Amino acid sequence: MNRSLSRFTIASAIAACTVLGACQKKGDVAVSDTTAAPAMASGTDTTMSSGAVASPKNDWTDAQIIAFAETANAGEVQEGQLAQHKATNAAVKNFAKLMVNDHTKMLADTRALATKLAITPDSSKGDVKDLAKEAQDQIKDLTSKKAGKDWDEDYMGKQVDDHQKVLDKLNDASQSAKSPDLKNALNESIAKVQGHLTQAKAIKDNTLKS
Repeated sequence: MNRSLSRFTIASAIAACTVLGACQKKGDVAVSDTTAAPAMASGTDTTMSSGAVASPKNDWTDAQIIAFAETANAGEVQEGQLAQHKATNAAVKNFAKLMVNDHTKMLADTRALATKLAITPDSSKGDVKDLAKEAQDQIKDLTSKKAGKDWDEDYMGKQVDDHQKVLDKLNDASQSAKSPDLKNALNESIAKVQGHLTQAKAIKDNTLKS
């Protein structure tokens, strides 16, 4: 490749990064990426061998992020309320109560932020639809099962999986958020969800196994 073509390729890549925002460093947003979420991938080369630029993975709009957060929090509240009635283990009941309290507040905060930013939640994204369906399926499954040790283990297993998935998505979404207020809210949510995940794992792997 001659020097002229090389300079053209580099200039094109820089211009593309500027337009797409793909050159934003992950460190710009404080995330515990599973975490970081895993939540939510850095270091990926967005340039193709042909000189074209690949689409960034983190393609969330602020409206889609709001919708995802509302769906995640609403689902946790529903499952937590069910677990408060059906769980037989004290630690599981206490965790369920924490889920209801924390996610009820997180849901209210998310809706208040949407109002403040004049954002109408957009639930058209596949991640949002999948999360809503999964929550409905889990509620149906947990409702139909008999209460007891197996139920407690099933609920806590779902909680570990759910919080890990949500953490991954939140970390991904945090790289796309445009509003500074939304970015801050996401960072707070990521920390909260990470804490829930740690507690859920401890109950599942230690408390219920003892």
